[in-house]
Amino acid sequence: MATQTKSQAVKNIVLVHGAFADGSGYRGVFEALTKQGYRVTVVQNPLTSLADDAKATKVALDNVDGPAVLAGHSWGGAVIAEAGNHPNVAGLVYIAAFQPDNGESALTWFQSAPPAAENGVLPPDEKGIVYYDEAKFHAGFCADLTRKSCRIYRGCCYRTFCRIIIGSGRS
Repeated sequence: MATQTKSQAVKNIVLVHGAFADGSGYRGVFEALTKQGYRVTVVQNPLTSLADDAKATKVALDNVDGPAVLAGHSWGGAVIAEAGNHPNVAGLVYIAAFQPDNGESALTWFQSAPPAAENGVLPPDEKGIVYYDEAKFHAGFCADLTRKSCRIYRGCCYRTFCRIIIGSGRS
């Protein structure tokens, strides 16, 4: 992680979304931060693997003009842990997020507590794929949205939780 001095004001913020979602979930945050003068980039994770999501995040960081705060929500925490050693990163912000360190995965954290079946996240199957119970998706994931609006976020499964962190910016 880059060293930040008091004379350097960080004006770049890079937001990384979690699984079962996309960057549009940050719209309100984007608008509020840009009104305050911040330059905000919202990463669109492909959600195909930890490596792919970290690569998309690093590409976003390559394109900021100076130090940036890297913030991740949920699965985005694993992504920022992996991408957090990028030279433009001034700090990491975990928003209700996984915080794996070297040698851990989000799955390690996910399995450290009993499954929250009441929220709809199902235990990984034998291949390590995580599913969300469609009947519980609205109440468990995006209850603040209308059911119609919630449908856009509905993903079927994500293998990304199983990948081990190898380059943690938390170290």
